Amino acid sequence: MIPTSPPAEHTDVVVVGARCAGAVTALLLAARGHDVVLVDRDTFPSDTLSTHAIARAGVVQLDRLGLLSALLFTGAPAIREVRFHDAAGTVARPIKDRAGVDLLIAPRRHVLDALLVDAAVAAGVRLRTGFTVDGVRRDGGGRVTGVHGRHDGLPAQIAARFTVGADGVRSRIARDVSAPLTEEHPALGATHYAYYRGQWPAMEYFLGERSLAGIFPTHDGEACIWVCEPAARAAVERRRHAHPADAFAAAVARTTPALSERLLDAVVASPPRGQLRSPNFLRRPAGPGWALVGDAGYHRDPVTGHGITDALLHAELLADRLDAVLDGRATEADALAAFQAERDAAAREVFAITVALSQFPAPEQVAALQRQLSTAIDREAGALAARRRLLVPA
Repeated sequence: MIPTSPPAEHTDVVVVGARCAGAVTALLLAARGHDVVLVDRDTFPSDTLSTHAIARAGVVQLDRLGLLSALLFTGAPAIREVRFHDAAGTVARPIKDRAGVDLLIAPRRHVLDALLVDAAVAAGVRLRTGFTVDGVRRDGGGRVTGVHGRHDGLPAQIAARFTVGADGVRSRIARDVSAPLTEEHPALGATHYAYYRGQWPAMEYFLGERSLAGIFPTHDGEACIWVCEPAARAAVERRRHAHPADAFAAAVARTTPALSERLLDAVVASPPRGQLRSPNFLRRPAGPGWALVGDAGYHRDPVTGHGITDALLHAELLADRLDAVLDGRATEADALAAFQAERDAAAREVFAITVALSQFPAPEQVAALQRQLSTAIDREAGALAARRRLLVPA
């Protein structure tokens, strides 16, 4: 007997990947009345690789979504001071009230992502967890018309007018549509982190010799302790230690002795995680029947801590353009071209700063780039705050 394909589930938009970029894209489209299916191989809550600090512009975006208060209610600490440490000493700065927010936040991803997924489902999104995408569907002309894969181990198909890949840096959707890189820079930086339980009154940055380390206070009295350094050096040092935990402790001691001393009074709460080489690229983010958002379309070294903010912002840009097509207010070609132009423009300044910082220049250059980054983020936050509120909180 010849096996037959299962009948396809039909929808306006299928979003592959239910973390920050995917969940918010689905949420915004559903809130505007479109039928959306959101799929992910994971279930929620669950963790993912991320140092998870959210810049001011990202906090503004969460507030515009009506979700900032709910996120703070989960126990994520409101961070109201940032400290910078270098060879000259320490500078402490309060988080000023700008663009309508007076705090930063670094929630654990198992909390943040679950909150966004729940908000999407509340808006009417159909969630399919345990769904592994094997590839895209196409019509006779080559246009992408959905996805096929396995849902809870059984064959499944979803037919959709648009397929959105929000499935991360190794995006299956990007590979299947052969989305080309439009810009790429060498992956020179390594980032590793672990969680420590202790007293963490501020977000802190430590500038060392060809390194940057930090403290991001998060849930449950813990902090994400992280180190960014040249990938080549990190690889050599990793081979010197039998266990990742020893390698991480040595990296902190080598790059940031002052932070290493403070960790003596803290309790290790997790094994270390990280990425030895963090790619820096922009991909073409859209084509006939498909689009990419989040790390699937744009990835940058974590050294600037801007990934979640980019995901939240670019999700809005894409949702706006797909909404216009689905409502008949724009042609697909015009809307997708506009999305690419808007995404590239939104990413440009921070991407350039990130690429420069990931080369670990001299400390005085790092300080100048950090000032540029702060100005760029404040400008970005102000522009977002001036726009209409995305959703009215329940």
